[in-house]
Amino acid sequence: QVQLGESGGGLVQAGGSLTLSCAASGRSVSSTAVAWFRQAPGKQREFVAKISGSTKITYYGDSVKGRFTISRDNANNTVYLQMNNLKPEDTAVYYCAATFLGGGLFSTNYNYWGQGTQVTVSS
Repeated sequence: QVQLGESGGGLVQAGGSLTLSCAASGRSVSSTAVAWFRQAPGKQREFVAKISGSTKITYYGDSVKGRFTISRDNANNTVYLQMNNLKPEDTAVYYCAATFLGGGLFSTNYNYWGQGTQVTVSS
């Protein structure tokens, strides 16, 4: 079992930056896929970014490409999401998720989830 905990959310003005952290405990996630998803009120959960295990290959949703960067610190069992040039439409609860069974771009590919952290971008 692995527990995931997100932090770093908050209120920021459009054009600003935030860095979210996803700290894993209970089991190492250094060799497995970890992803970030987000969900705005009344909308479906949306894929944001994913980083693979040992290869650290990254994937991004179209709406965040060029603005967000996912990275991982395996020594600290933590995955980060650096968010730059934030827009009001980035407002959502951001969740990190992990799986030990490959991983993909859909929420159903992941079976471990954090509690989420709120990001609010004001215009």
